[in-house]
Amino acid sequence: MDWWLLFAVFLYVACAVLIVAEVFIPSAGLLSVCSTACLVGGIWIFFHHSAAAGWIGVMVAIVMVPSLLAMAYKVLPKTRFGKRVILSPPVRERGDAIADTPELAQLIGRVGRVLTTMRPVGMCDFDGRRVECVAESGYLQRDKQVRVIRVEGTQVTVRVMDEA
Repeated sequence: MDWWLLFAVFLYVACAVLIVAEVFIPSAGLLSVCSTACLVGGIWIFFHHSAAAGWIGVMVAIVMVPSLLAMAYKVLPKTRFGKRVILSPPVRERGDAIADTPELAQLIGRVGRVLTTMRPVGMCDFDGRRVECVAESGYLQRDKQVRVIRVEGTQVTVRVMDEA
């Protein structure tokens, strides 16, 4: 085998290592530039050897680069470094405020009680369900009776009940 072909394969391996390193090491794109240079150099050497080797090199690159990126991004969240730099989704305990829009839509017209002072956002209780609500008219004290007047997406708007 020709030494130039071995060098081209080495450049492909270096490209692969640099692509994976780019995912894990913040380099402001420097590793990506070096990776691209290795890939272009490898393709140039393959084409210099023969057209068939060049096109095989291009096809390998087309498969290798996205596969390596996908694999690196799949592995990253499972590493110790990845766990520290990637934010985890909020953990909701059972019984917390409901957020399903179909369930929220069923609350229209229902009467509940204010659990926390609403300035204008606060928590309300509707038959044991805690829901984050927005007061129609600003500030509401705890234990006021409220009625759901509107649900838009996940925003539940309440109006204080007349105390007459």
